[in-house]
Amino acid sequence: MKQTETKNAMACDPVTGLCEIPQQPETGEVVTPAQHTTQKPVKLTYFTDPICSSCWGIEPQLRKLKIEYGDSLDIEYRMGGLLKSWESYGGRDVNGPASVAQHWNEASEHYQMPIDGEVWLEDPLDSSYPPSIAFKAAQLQDEKKADAFLRRLKEMVFLEKKNITKWEHLEEAARESGLDVTKFKQDYEGRAKLSFEDDLAMARALGVRGFPTIYFSDEEGNRLLVYGSKPYASYEDALKRIYPEAKKNNYTRDSLELFSIYPTMTVREFAELKDIDLTDASAELETLTEKKQIERKMFRYGDLVLYHKTKG
Repeated sequence: MKQTETKNAMACDPVTGLCEIPQQPETGEVVTPAQHTTQKPVKLTYFTDPICSSCWGIEPQLRKLKIEYGDSLDIEYRMGGLLKSWESYGGRDVNGPASVAQHWNEASEHYQMPIDGEVWLEDPLDSSYPPSIAFKAAQLQDEKKADAFLRRLKEMVFLEKKNITKWEHLEEAARESGLDVTKFKQDYEGRAKLSFEDDLAMARALGVRGFPTIYFSDEEGNRLLVYGSKPYASYEDALKRIYPEAKKNNYTRDSLELFSIYPTMTVREFAELKDIDLTDASAELETLTEKKQIERKMFRYGDLVLYHKTKG
């Protein structure tokens, strides 16, 4: 689908499930996509952005995919550069941070994921590049900790209304994710910027214009694209098309065991992993809260559930 140069960098449409970027100038640069380097049969190359509401919206699906098919796939996160600056996007659909606040509040209702757009009114971000570079700095240090770092950034911006372009929040997320903060800062100010540029170059080479964009690829170089926020079945189908031998892991639905895998979850994520509706999920979480087995932090448009093991 062809986009025009007037499309806004922050035009996130819950109906299409996409956050789109404006047309970037051609650089003449040709980049060969990274080869299949994972030891698992399938690699998901996931182009995303820390402030992409549609990407936050598919967290439940991706978490379930990891748990059910983690033996068959690895996810490689690539930053796409959703918002370089408000001066450069040249769009008309959204005329500034205040408009993003409305989009985010609508996205929260659509995805049934807590998203508080008030950050765009109280402490608006001027770019998504700093948290993107910060993620690349985390990646340079440790892949698993980088995944935890990205998750923490999303919780900060979507739930806690924290401006994740600020060093104080990036440092906090790095520390909470178990990263070496000194090395993290060095990489953030140095080579992580080059790593981020590599991601942007790959996105241009592949024609990536919106997020989430996920490529499923196998060892022979076959590739399938899932573009935008989709139901879980769409991601599962893409995996099975690219790798028919994929075996589903019949994982436990025990609530506390699920929390041992994902220490923080939204109600929507909990419902997805338990295969129950939101009403039943909320009731079960309330019971666990009353027993003091978990902690629930309430936010304006939903809650985040944190697991705390009981003593004894």
